[in-house]
Amino acid sequence: MIHPPEPARADPDALLRAAAREARGRLKLFLGAAPGVGKTYEMLSEGAARLREGEDVVVGVVETHGRRETEALTRPFEIIPRRVSEHHGRPLSEMDIDAILARAPQLVLVDELAHSNAPGSRHPKRWQDVEELLAAGIDVYSTINIQHVESLNDVVASFTRVRVRETVPDHVLEQAEIEIVDIPPDELIERLKDGKVYVPEEASRALSHFFSKSNLSALRELALRRAAQAVDAQMLDHLRAHALGGTFAGGDRVLVAVSERPEAEALVRAAKRLADALRAPWTAIHVETGRSSGFGAAERERLARTLALAAQLGGGTASVPATDVVSGLAGYARDYRATQLVLGKSSRSWWFELRHGSVVDRIVRSAEGVAVHVLPIAGQAGAGLAARRTWREGLEARPFLWSLAMVAATVASAVGLRQLLDLNNVAMLFLLPVLAAAGRFGLRPGLFAGLVSALAYNFFLLPPLYTLSISNPENVIAFFVLLIVAVVTSQLAARMRAQAELANRSARQNAALAGFAQRIADAANPDELAQAICGEIARLFNVNAMLFMPSPAGAALVAAVPTGHEPDQLDLAAANWTLEKGKPAGRGSDTLTASDWLFQPIAKGDRTLAALAVAHVDPDGAAIRSDELPLLLSLAHQSALAMDRMQLAEAMRELDVVRSRDRLRAALLSSVGHDLRTPLTTIRSAIGELGQSALAPTDAAIVDALDGEVERLDRFVGNLLDMARAQAGAITLAIEPIDLTDAVASAVHAVRKTLDGHDILLDIPPELPMVRADPQLLHHVLINLLDNAGRYAHPGTPLRIGARRGPDGLSLAIRDEGPGLPEGKETAVFETFTRFDGSDRARGGTGLGLAIARDFAAAMEVDIRAERCADPQGARFTLSWPDRLVVRIDPEALA
Repeated sequence: MIHPPEPARADPDALLRAAAREARGRLKLFLGAAPGVGKTYEMLSEGAARLREGEDVVVGVVETHGRRETEALTRPFEIIPRRVSEHHGRPLSEMDIDAILARAPQLVLVDELAHSNAPGSRHPKRWQDVEELLAAGIDVYSTINIQHVESLNDVVASFTRVRVRETVPDHVLEQAEIEIVDIPPDELIERLKDGKVYVPEEASRALSHFFSKSNLSALRELALRRAAQAVDAQMLDHLRAHALGGTFAGGDRVLVAVSERPEAEALVRAAKRLADALRAPWTAIHVETGRSSGFGAAERERLARTLALAAQLGGGTASVPATDVVSGLAGYARDYRATQLVLGKSSRSWWFELRHGSVVDRIVRSAEGVAVHVLPIAGQAGAGLAARRTWREGLEARPFLWSLAMVAATVASAVGLRQLLDLNNVAMLFLLPVLAAAGRFGLRPGLFAGLVSALAYNFFLLPPLYTLSISNPENVIAFFVLLIVAVVTSQLAARMRAQAELANRSARQNAALAGFAQRIADAANPDELAQAICGEIARLFNVNAMLFMPSPAGAALVAAVPTGHEPDQLDLAAANWTLEKGKPAGRGSDTLTASDWLFQPIAKGDRTLAALAVAHVDPDGAAIRSDELPLLLSLAHQSALAMDRMQLAEAMRELDVVRSRDRLRAALLSSVGHDLRTPLTTIRSAIGELGQSALAPTDAAIVDALDGEVERLDRFVGNLLDMARAQAGAITLAIEPIDLTDAVASAVHAVRKTLDGHDILLDIPPELPMVRADPQLLHHVLINLLDNAGRYAHPGTPLRIGARRGPDGLSLAIRDEGPGLPEGKETAVFETFTRFDGSDRARGGTGLGLAIARDFAAAMEVDIRAERCADPQGARFTLSWPDRLVVRIDPEALA
């Protein structure tokens, strides 16, 4: 019987993945079959389109390879300067990820995703830099060729005879939007001959090797197939997250049903070949029914080997409980959105087909929109021996003796009641031992009880008594009715017993999961959590358990049950491999199988948080049974959630400490600032009165110097109050059009004493448009920048202030001629209280002015950056208004 499908429900894992993607930046990959198809050109074109729409787009790194048309496309963008380092005396430039994170654009263009970074970089691969940018919420456009995809590396090398060393893991592509950049092979070869891909010497060599037409055609097909797989996986995740039904066969998905029989391995290999031919993902599934509980050690071992073979060949594995094989398989096929189903069919006798029906035929009738592949299974002799052995193993004496005893008790009761009740009513008593035997011991004892009950009823109650003959024809009908009813009742009772056992097993697993979740939730610190995980898993599975965490020195043992166990070198190697690769190792896996322990990763997303090791108490026993593996994986998933939650809680506690320190600092700044304002006002008033009186020239110079220092101190107090206001989020904006010439003149006048001795070279074109900003905040920003330039410029040197209109906005730069900025500190100069001790730039500063300028500029959505200058040496600070904050002048309005 096939049950109707349950109402579709959203997949929690798919919802969690969708929520995680919302907090990250979006990755778009321009995928090509080979170099030269135009990936970089397409990426820059789409980036320029978003730039024209008003979005903040920068170039992190673009490799133009000398192509003029590509270089022309980079001109509208702000290009983040690369970080330069030396390796063996040679300068190497790489993308400056810190500068991009500090700049925090909406979109960054990063060419050549598979590139290997220079030694000493934070990440060895550029795709890892991109991962960090995405985690910071920055969108990324990038490019990649199909030969750089990790899973296709061997395939590409097999026909191109070139093995690419720089690869990108498949999970990066799985989270990305993919756009195929494609041109026909003949057109690409013509581009190569014209020198548009490589220089002529390299082009001729490439044409004779990698860029043959056959290679390009095969690479093109791989790129199209890989993009289709990515689209299909994303569509499937969307369907699961939104509980949408249907097969949606945008891409094939293969499902193979396996059992405990030896021939199941042949089915797995056939499914692998089918999946490879279709370039499709595939999964091996085992449906656990009531008969699964009767498996012996040999059957369980065969099933475990079959599932391990599927995992080794690159397929997924699943074990699902169900009342029968057909409903379990059909339900999983619906959830998996399978399009291809592989089944095995053995030669059965007509009697077996009559009694049990054909699972294959029932699935074929119920499979809608699924192609069913039926493979004949050989080796029936062995299967028959195994079936007979299973039957003999099921014939234990105890259930049949109990059934016989219950029938005997029923006979004694029936003989006593024969004189009081009608014979047909007495016959109903014999159904009781049948129900009891089938419900307590299963189908076979139930059938045995039914047959014995019918014979006992005939022998002891039907005349002639104490013979197996029946004199009355009516009693013949009663005897056979009793026998039939007994058989049917025993089958129904046995089926209910199997369903109850299945429900009990599911209930036990759910109870184990709930208890485990409660136990690890009570842990107060990471050490308690690790010990709770080991203790609960050791108790639930009756195994020894260890937990390893990553450390700078490798895998570190943090908990063990029983305590006192010391892992050997092989165990540590397996633990390190699991932590590094995020895959199982040790006994029962396909890596480092000599270990007595099975190492299972505890992972959250792409991060492996710990490695759980389990080993059977008996050294000769399996580390974990195949039917226990799904529960172990569920517990590992819960452990990962608990460990991630504890790490987040620890990070929040550290953040609270930082916030408390910031609040205290802000309160202190505000308090000091207000407490200094009153005496400063009095001092300024006194100095003003002294300046108005008749003083000797020497005294007048002293008063003038005091006035300058008080003004500087007043500006410092103002900076303290501004910093407290910025950190408290109390900045209110009054945006209006501002003429930069007037704003600069006002700021220069405010700091005229600091700028004394420096000529001001102003270069602001009169036709320059106005910008939108808050007048008061912009005044503070300019004052702090000018004050910084005046204090650090060499005496007598000029200060240059210039403004320019660019294609993407307007910029205002203030340049001094002084010691300049330390190398690599262009971003750190804006941090609070940064003074670069030991350098000339530490003199006379408080480390607040530039930090306030950064915060006020950010509030107005104005970019501020610092640069080192040479010839002459000095520093340049630039304010940049995006095009949307530049006031456009309508020529018709002027007319």
